[in-house]
Amino acid sequence: MQNIKLIVEKHSDGYVAYPIGIEGVVIGEGNSYEEAMSDLESAIRFHIETFGIEVLKSEFPIL
Repeated sequence: MQNIKLIVEKHSDGYVAYPIGIEGVVIGEGNSYEEAMSDLESAIRFHIETFGIEVLKSEFPIL
């Protein structure tokens, strides 16, 4: 298991969440924090299944 840093933004119409350091575009959204995180988890799993675990290997790791 690898730790992934996430950004969660609260907007007037809901929440947006996205990971840092994953190749490609992955985003989750929802009306609540929990919905956005659940959507993001699903998007990350799909992204890894589609493009392989290599998307987690970044040349420039986030510190």
